[in-house]
Amino acid sequence: MTSVFLTGASGFIGSQLASVISKKFYLCQAFRNEPEITPLSDFVLCDYNDDSSLSLALKNIDVVIHCAGRAHILNKNNEDQISLFRKVNVDTTLRLARAAIKSGVKRFIFLSSIGVNGSSNRTPFTEQDIPAPIQDYAISKLEAENGLQEITLSSRMELVIIRPPLVYGPNAPGNFEKLMYWMYKNIPLPLGAIHNKRSFVSLDNLVDLIVTCIEHPAAANQVFLVADGKDLSTTEFLNLISFTFGKKPHLLPINQKALEFFLILMGKKDLVERLCESLQVDISKAQKLLDWTPPNSIEEELQKTAKYFLESQS
Repeated sequence: MTSVFLTGASGFIGSQLASVISKKFYLCQAFRNEPEITPLSDFVLCDYNDDSSLSLALKNIDVVIHCAGRAHILNKNNEDQISLFRKVNVDTTLRLARAAIKSGVKRFIFLSSIGVNGSSNRTPFTEQDIPAPIQDYAISKLEAENGLQEITLSSRMELVIIRPPLVYGPNAPGNFEKLMYWMYKNIPLPLGAIHNKRSFVSLDNLVDLIVTCIEHPAAANQVFLVADGKDLSTTEFLNLISFTFGKKPHLLPINQKALEFFLILMGKKDLVERLCESLQVDISKAQKLLDWTPPNSIEEELQKTAKYFLESQS
């Protein structure tokens, strides 16, 4: 049986991955500290800064799935934010990969970000595009990708890189959780006339692709973009969330150009990118090379997400 070593097992993506992988493969979950809940499988307390600790943890492992990383900086006043991202997303990743090579790991799956391609587009991103990251987080992910490709080039360990866009699903953190709350409360938002196109990926669809890449021979040394396969405007996405709650959407049809102007005037250019600009992802490579299709529709996934949200509110 294939043995899998999973980092970030307590996170939003990692916890769902652990649940699925433990039913199909031998799974060893890596934690930096004693887990608060009982893990689904064997686990190790791993010091990513200690080579001997990594070597011991990776003994007899076939595949490493590296989901752990830093996605946010809590101290916004820190001027050297890129260094904080690099310390975790680059240095730790490459140290883990080197240890995996020494331990004879056959495949290393790295969860990256669509931000490596860029923050917006006019035509869908593909794996062949020249990377153009803008945010510090995405820059660190690209540097990790480049470092991994360099050190695995002269080794026998295969590398798989997966770049997801916004990942949503039950218990999703950050901005998506806020959107669910606003739609549930039917709070009026000036987002009723946004005519962009954005790709999303549900947690279950992303996990399905990652699991596919554990053993699929054609995944070796490839980069894959992943999404649900159906692009929606911000307005359409929010309407769909409202419908899953059985509510009539309360989105004000403010002119998009006017909205963008006021957001920029308020110093919220990042919101213009996330809410108003397009970001589409072409998943045809995964579909053709891996014979993979997202198993669940965006409507089905939002229904599951809404159900979980309602249960958490009761």
